[in-house]
Amino acid sequence: MTARLSVAILISGRGSNMSALIEAARAADYPASIDLVLSDRADAAGLDIARAAGVAAAAIPARTCSERAEFEAALEARLRAAGVELVCLAGFMRILSPGFVDGWAGRILNIHPSLLPALKGLHTHERALAAGFKDHGCTVHFVSAELDGGPIVAQRRCSVLPGDDPERLAARVLAEEHRLYPEALRAVALARLANR
Repeated sequence: MTARLSVAILISGRGSNMSALIEAARAADYPASIDLVLSDRADAAGLDIARAAGVAAAAIPARTCSERAEFEAALEARLRAAGVELVCLAGFMRILSPGFVDGWAGRILNIHPSLLPALKGLHTHERALAAGFKDHGCTVHFVSAELDGGPIVAQRRCSVLPGDDPERLAARVLAEEHRLYPEALRAVALARLANR
């Protein structure tokens, strides 16, 4: 395959979903190229993992920026300079402003550890168990100004098992995330390439 969509991944931590996307993109027939990893934290372990995989990686520490607009301007400049066409959030723990999201409308994906629209926000595994859910899972969706509210691309589900605690449930959902995100990015990249 010659045509590939240029993708950046935004992380805040270890980047396990980032690693799954980088691994998927090594396949010759994968329609996306992971060209840049950016983090809002200089100590994010995923930066070193990305560099070891041969992907350009840098930090834009949010705490050194006086306001969100300054951070997002720096982020925008790095994405534009790299020629990025699509952004994947992978454990990126900052809420992007409506202005930033609007500028990248239809070109930012996120993975969320629940079957949206259920359980938007944080602590999804604890909340799923407390609510007595029989099924749980993960969702890849386009990012909109509404938190975890953009159009859904794909979902994977797993059963909540007797004796589950948040850690066991989180581990099973994370394994599904690592399968789902590369599949969803493939589908989105193919659609965008077809409309270039």
